[in-house]
Amino acid sequence: MSASDHPVDHDVHSHGDTHGHGTMRSYVVGFLLSAVLTAIPFWLVMTGALQPGATAALVIGLAIAQILVHTVCFLHVNTSSEGGWTLVAYVFTGVIVFITIAGSVWIMYHLNTNMMPGMPTGQVSGTP
Repeated sequence: MSASDHPVDHDVHSHGDTHGHGTMRSYVVGFLLSAVLTAIPFWLVMTGALQPGATAALVIGLAIAQILVHTVCFLHVNTSSEGGWTLVAYVFTGVIVFITIAGSVWIMYHLNTNMMPGMPTGQVSGTP
């Protein structure tokens, strides 16, 4: 008896999945959006097209947009899955990302202003 002679029990092989795993179209759209959302901040930083504060704000905004693109197009998370737990996961993730980014920016700003008081930015100290 060969493997093809055995009937396939789809309930056993479905692993409890009740949602789709995405289509080729969703993957292509996700890839294209991800590429664009990566290229724009790269271009902004490399060309210096905007003021530093505006560039930082736009890069952070595009990073948040990219997180949403990845969760929708690649992880297939939507508003109807898991009976509302998805919203709780998004809120928790948002809080953690905000704390991480805000804390990093705060630390870098204060390190930049407090490490060498009295020295103009960019000068190297001549003392050992």
